[in-house]
Amino acid sequence: MSSTTGGEPTVRQTDVAAGAANDEGSATMDKGYAPEVRERLERDAKEIIGRYPKPRSALLPLLHLVQSEDGYVSDDGHEFCAEILGLSKAEVVGVSTFYTMYKRKPAGQYHVGVCINTLCAVMGGDQIWDELSEHTGLEHNETSPDGKISLERLECNAACDFAPVMMVNWEFFDNQTPASAKQLVDDLKDGKEISPTRGPKKLCSFKEASRVLSGLPDGLAGDGPSANGPSLEGLKIAKANGWKAPES
Repeated sequence: MSSTTGGEPTVRQTDVAAGAANDEGSATMDKGYAPEVRERLERDAKEIIGRYPKPRSALLPLLHLVQSEDGYVSDDGHEFCAEILGLSKAEVVGVSTFYTMYKRKPAGQYHVGVCINTLCAVMGGDQIWDELSEHTGLEHNETSPDGKISLERLECNAACDFAPVMMVNWEFFDNQTPASAKQLVDDLKDGKEISPTRGPKKLCSFKEASRVLSGLPDGLAGDGPSANGPSLEGLKIAKANGWKAPES
């Protein structure tokens, strides 16, 4: 799985987030999670927090945890993270709105990302995006009315040797074409079983993927090939020529 991330949020971003937090919280401040959901989240959160020397260091995985519950980082999710980590809501919102993997509105059951960075773009990624967007009627970060599909323009998926690449719930679909991309989305909407090009044979939902990203494994990390094809060409050449890395 890959993400588009940057450095730490600036003071200015946190200040701006304070206003967003106040506005966002006005409608659902008293709602909160149902008791049974809250109990389950607290149990998972305590396990995650226990891995870090300071509780606030667990904020990123906890944002994935609440996203696994709601399909995005909701106002309830912001409140939960702030309370359990002893942070202000503005601090939590400032982080969740800084990273693109945390969604501000519900993602689809299958979140489809099309890489449009340089290599994928020149290999056909831009055309895939244009045709897929027209085919689904969705623009960047929009979700279909039935909640099954959401679409995102992604920067580098770290799979340039398989360009153009798409991802569904952060699993790889390599060497795509406009036709294969549209067929993939149609099959997902029709409920057909789909296997990623690499990794697990089973494609999980967006919520399930978010739970894995929170650090709670699904037992499928070692399932399927993690590398094949072009990724291994350099290794094959090295072996054929007897090349080895320098010994320390």
